[in-house]
Amino acid sequence: MLDVFFTVDVEIWCDGWIDIDKKFPEAYRKYIIGPTPKGDYGLPYQLKVLKDHGILGTFFVEPLFSTRFGSQPLDEIVGLIREGGQEIQLHLHSEWVDESIEPLIANTSQKRQHLFQYSVDEQERLIEAGASLLLKAGAIEINAFRAGSFGFNVDTLRALAARGIDFDSSYNATMFGPASGMMPNTLVVEPIECEGVFEYPMTIFKDGMGSLRHVQLTACSYGELEGLLWQALEDQRSSFVILSHSFELLSPSKTRPDEIVVDRFKRLCRFLERNRDSFRVCGFRGLSPRVVPAQPAPLTMNLWRTATRMLEQAYRRKYQ
Repeated sequence: MLDVFFTVDVEIWCDGWIDIDKKFPEAYRKYIIGPTPKGDYGLPYQLKVLKDHGILGTFFVEPLFSTRFGSQPLDEIVGLIREGGQEIQLHLHSEWVDESIEPLIANTSQKRQHLFQYSVDEQERLIEAGASLLLKAGAIEINAFRAGSFGFNVDTLRALAARGIDFDSSYNATMFGPASGMMPNTLVVEPIECEGVFEYPMTIFKDGMGSLRHVQLTACSYGELEGLLWQALEDQRSSFVILSHSFELLSPSKTRPDEIVVDRFKRLCRFLERNRDSFRVCGFRGLSPRVVPAQPAPLTMNLWRTATRMLEQAYRRKYQ
């Protein structure tokens, strides 16, 4: 039985930092509701599809935006996810720190994009503030975390441990993971314990061209997703972490659904529903950690399925 984590980062962007108060209402609609001429394809749609197939998702919700725009939008997001019966965990994009009406930490003189640019004490304060905002909005238990853009380091893990958060899913070997200071000279692809926190890294693989990729709904064909899941099960991996976003089923313009990604999402849900005897879709609440003694090599994908994805992505770029 393979533990599968379908994780969704829920976040809002105003397409720049100028006139954000004016832009925010429309940004909320685009990034959370996802209205299109064919219907809504944002967070409510994702929640409905997951519920229809009995699939548990872990929604990493970014709350710091509410320190600028007020609690109501965050309350609505948390309410939607709770009503959908899904798990809520903490996500922080530190770009919001200097935009807060009330200072969250002492030094907010400049924008710092990544959490690893903050001291361990600053990170602890931001994590505490974010968890508090989620709990006030109605989240019932926060025991897992993901840094925005995967920009974490070992100080992040120390800060999480100090705040009583047991799980992290910020390690991405295709991004900042290897530079985080966690297990130097080792590519982390399976759960480990570090600084008193259990790290559940993003699942990565080498595609048919030899490139290292993380498993994301917009970055993998359905054939790659299914093939990698079966391979991970056969290899007796302990976890398989998939990434998505609240706006990921939309075209880059956020004006219409991305039909290819919508199809991937629905097919993945049907696959996981049909194969419950092999894949346990779970969250972090109540999770018994399954750390491994040694890190295996990344999963691999054949050239045929990679070529299919490349054709799909070319079609998406031209027509979506």
